[in-house]
Amino acid sequence: MKFKYPTRWRYACSAISALLMILSVALISCRGLNLGLDFTGGVVSEIRVDSHLRDTTIRPILQQAYGQDIHLIAAGEPGRWVLRYPVPAANATPPQIAQVLAPLHTNVELLNTSIVGPQVGAELAEQGGLALVVAVVCILGYLSFRFEWRLASGALLALVHDVIFVVAFFAATQMEFNLTVLAAVLAILGYSLNDSIIIADRIRELLIAKPDIPLPHINNMAIAATFSRTMVTSGTTLLTVAALWLMGGEPLRGFSIAMFIGILTGTFSSISVGTSVPEWLGLSSEHYRSQVLPQQP
Repeated sequence: MKFKYPTRWRYACSAISALLMILSVALISCRGLNLGLDFTGGVVSEIRVDSHLRDTTIRPILQQAYGQDIHLIAAGEPGRWVLRYPVPAANATPPQIAQVLAPLHTNVELLNTSIVGPQVGAELAEQGGLALVVAVVCILGYLSFRFEWRLASGALLALVHDVIFVVAFFAATQMEFNLTVLAAVLAILGYSLNDSIIIADRIRELLIAKPDIPLPHINNMAIAATFSRTMVTSGTTLLTVAALWLMGGEPLRGFSIAMFIGILTGTFSSISVGTSVPEWLGLSSEHYRSQVLPQQP
């Protein structure tokens, strides 16, 4: 019998996944995350100035006046900017933005200002981490109930692979890691789990129906049976996320990039990690012998 996906390709993809996980963990440990003001606390102000002004003109003046790093983000409309900077000390009075930008001889309109205190930011970070832990525990419980532990381990490791890779990307690029990105990570958990469960369920069905076929061939058959569905699902989702990335503006940029990367790695890990790990752990049809239907005479 010929199989469409040679085993050596799957093993090669698994080796690439393992190497990427090691590099990602090292990258996160060395560089860390550029946490947004949602977690660290700070001031967010939205202003409108003349449309011909660029960030290279505005940012140096703001940094000199405030004496600290200023995050200046285009708000999607010419002349509209979002300023983010840490909360000033208790005895310090921050300069007025209109006065700071007076040398530019432009009309400065302050649209809104909001303050996130450090204590609120710490609580958000704690609650976000707790939400991530609860999601992983619930997924682990479901997988343990739904599959044999060796098959469940492959799906769980595939989830860990996807989350680590997305977080490593933000550590490498030092893009702001805020609440919207954390929401994308939680969404990636659910999306990647869906792909892994579909393949794992197919592997279980084949182990029960064809116990005499070696597991590597069973894995190849399961991938072949679900590959077209996985590609169609991932492809249409990627188109939606790409549209969100290109047209959603700066506020949704981190969310859409995280989702885009997560969908790609989720599809890859479901095939490379989700199928190879159970094989290395010794999964066989013997573990489903009680579910094999008796043959008809």
